[in-house]
Amino acid sequence: MKERNPNTFSFAKVFCSIFGHKLRVSKNVTDHVHEYKCEKCGMEMTDTANGFLARLTPKFKETNDYISKIHQKRKRKHYAHAS
Repeated sequence: MKERNPNTFSFAKVFCSIFGHKLRVSKNVTDHVHEYKCEKCGMEMTDTANGFLARLTPKFKETNDYISKIHQKRKRKHYAHAS
C-alpha cells in the first residue's frame, strides 16, 4: 500500500472524520498491546499504557518494537523450562 502524506486532501480522511475509522490489527506487540491501521485512510494507532488509543508516532513505534522483543524473549524462556 502507498504511504500517504498527512497534509494531502483525501476523501478517505473525510469519510473517516464523519463516520469514524475502520481499524484492523496490523501487529500484535504483546498479548495486550496491538498496533492498528485504518482500512480507509491508512492512519495507524496503538494501545497506550492507560488503555486508550493514540496515533502511532515514531516514538511509540520504537517503544512497541522494544516491548515486542522483551515479550518474545520471555515467551521463549517460559516455554524452554516447560518440558
